[in-house]
Amino acid sequence: MNLTNTKVNNAKATGKTYRLTDGRGLYLEVSPTGCKWWRYKYRIDGKEKRFALGAFPDVNLKEARERHLEARKLVEQDIDPVENKRASKASRAEDVKNAFEVIAREWHVKNITRWTDQHGIAVMQRFEKDLFPYIGSKPISKISNHELLKILNKIQERGAEETAHRLLQYCSKVCRYAIVSERLDRDFTVGLKEALKPVSKRHLAAITDPEELAELLKSTEDYEGHSITKLALKFAPLVFVRPGEMRKAEWSEIDFENADWNIPAEKMKMKEPHLVPLSKQAIEILKELQPLSGHCKYVFPSSVTRTRPMSNNTINMALRRLGYTKDQMTAHGFRATARTILDEVLNERIEYIEQQLAHAVKDANGRAYNRTKHLQQRRVMMQKWADYLDGLKVGGKVIPLKGRVA
Repeated sequence: MNLTNTKVNNAKATGKTYRLTDGRGLYLEVSPTGCKWWRYKYRIDGKEKRFALGAFPDVNLKEARERHLEARKLVEQDIDPVENKRASKASRAEDVKNAFEVIAREWHVKNITRWTDQHGIAVMQRFEKDLFPYIGSKPISKISNHELLKILNKIQERGAEETAHRLLQYCSKVCRYAIVSERLDRDFTVGLKEALKPVSKRHLAAITDPEELAELLKSTEDYEGHSITKLALKFAPLVFVRPGEMRKAEWSEIDFENADWNIPAEKMKMKEPHLVPLSKQAIEILKELQPLSGHCKYVFPSSVTRTRPMSNNTINMALRRLGYTKDQMTAHGFRATARTILDEVLNERIEYIEQQLAHAVKDANGRAYNRTKHLQQRRVMMQKWADYLDGLKVGGKVIPLKGRVA
């Protein structure tokens, strides 16, 4: 006789275990303490076995029958419900272990020492904002290229074309990492680059006309903001390093005796140590800074706390105060300014310029230049550059560009 809700509810403890059957192997087991469990008794491979379907009242009679039916269907296919549940649980655990987010974070940790701190943070922030909410919990082996393309297309639709392409590159690297760690058979990013809209070529704003540069340098002399910020504005065009490298400059890296600034590898984009020959003008600025920040770790400390470097937006904000928009000049733009004028106006050899910019240039034999390559020539070039800037500031003769700058 089948069970009813009333019979199940009224089943009481009797001091020993007993069963109330519902038919076809389903029964309610009542313990000596009154606890009630749904069980399914079945035979498979000639052996009698039992499968737990849940406890009452968490699982009511209707739900127990539904679970019983699912288990019976498995038995009819010679599939053991107990083994099937164990395998499903193991599979879910494997899925969690092989989730895209888990593997992406592993890849990130493996590579973080190759990047600057700022770049490492930026990479993970892109994953956390644009990918993890959609495919982070999904097993990497179950992600399709169509699924990823839909996500990347949405990113492009909001105008972030470059971000979409960068994320595709990162995903490809995560896939290759998953393949070598035997958690993926194929790179699902293959072919997606052609499916994305090409990135519109954009350059960071920079002044490359000598007459306009002269006006900027004169404006810098009249800057009325923080003293350290003003000196940073004057120092930036002389050394034309990346903004992050300059703001994190430490006094321990400055060699006054040899007029050198030795930037350690961990601060450089390419993770190679870099040497910046310091002109007489750069040394003068550093000596002017010593009474202001010489007691600090950083040459250009934050105005809020001297234990941290200047904000990465300080120079840009100073340029805005001088009246230059982000489409006219940026802190990073001093690099393009120097590269263009050193080449087009001062006729310096391009390999000296590229070496001083710390670009990943190689010699004729394919070897990367070391930090002291062309050092003497670069010393001369850096002093020539500083003297040229001085000439612009005092209204000296401006040599026009040889041609239109691309």
